[in-house]
Amino acid sequence: MPSDPSDLAIKAEGLVKHFGETTALDGVDLAVPTGTVLGVLGPNGAGKTTAVRILGTLLKPDAGHATVGGYDVLRQAHQVRQLIGLTGQYAAVDEKLTGAENLLLIGRLLGLSRAESKQRARQLLADFSLTNAGNRATETYSGGMRRRLDLAASLVGRPRMLYLDEPTTGLDPRARAELWALIRSLVERGVTVLLTTQYLEEADELADEIAVIDKGRVIANGSPEQLKATTGTQLLAVRPQDPAMLGTVVSVVGELARTAPDVDGQLVTAPLSDPAVLPTVVRRLDDAGVVVTELTLRKSSLDEVFLSLTGEPAEHDDAQYAEGIPA
Repeated sequence: MPSDPSDLAIKAEGLVKHFGETTALDGVDLAVPTGTVLGVLGPNGAGKTTAVRILGTLLKPDAGHATVGGYDVLRQAHQVRQLIGLTGQYAAVDEKLTGAENLLLIGRLLGLSRAESKQRARQLLADFSLTNAGNRATETYSGGMRRRLDLAASLVGRPRMLYLDEPTTGLDPRARAELWALIRSLVERGVTVLLTTQYLEEADELADEIAVIDKGRVIANGSPEQLKATTGTQLLAVRPQDPAMLGTVVSVVGELARTAPDVDGQLVTAPLSDPAVLPTVVRRLDDAGVVVTELTLRKSSLDEVFLSLTGEPAEHDDAQYAEGIPA
């Protein structure tokens, strides 16, 4: 990550947070350059939401230091709150109010005049394709519409930094893709985004940099491509046309990859540390009379990197810490 403090919208050094005997954060460092997206990944209970709440001035760290927009999150919390918008894991809008009323209420709470609040609400409803639903009660909205409204609500005050804590949890693929497009458009306008997510594909799609947190510590960081390169392997996948040749494929791939392949139906996969082996795989399969319908060699996915680093898949975030309850 960049080390030039003048280029950092968000900077955290040595953040520590305990809940009783449970250590949620154990010396976390984070750096988010202005106008970029930092994706924060980690298994359940890793400390991601705790870090977001500290950077949002909702929790005080037991040790460490953090600044947002150059302001200290402890000594200058009021200034920090004026710079940020926060969208949590669950929609925070009032279901009995209409979409327009929700945005109008937030505008008034932020000190905007009634006229300014109405104008801002109309603008955001249009930006998030909610104009036609603006006069309907929010309880009638679909899950995707609620999340769009929730994101719109966090932008009423035109924040320079946006914290998104698992913003697409529970959304269907189409709604998730729509929200991704909205996030990209915000970054294009210069908004800095801190994103926690349980979806590795989401981090791959949106993040300029990724920090992997496990057991309260940052155990890896870098761009998605840099993290994919850390495993030092690529994945070979072979699918025979004739299911009867599956055993032959397993034997050839296992011998050349020097490891026991994984078999999922008719698909045989194995990690390769030396891509130069691929032509040999092709020749050996051809010599054995194996016709394949699939033969690929690709880089490790973020899912595989995550498993390699943490030993477990990504799960729901540490919501229990958000309430101050240890896991």
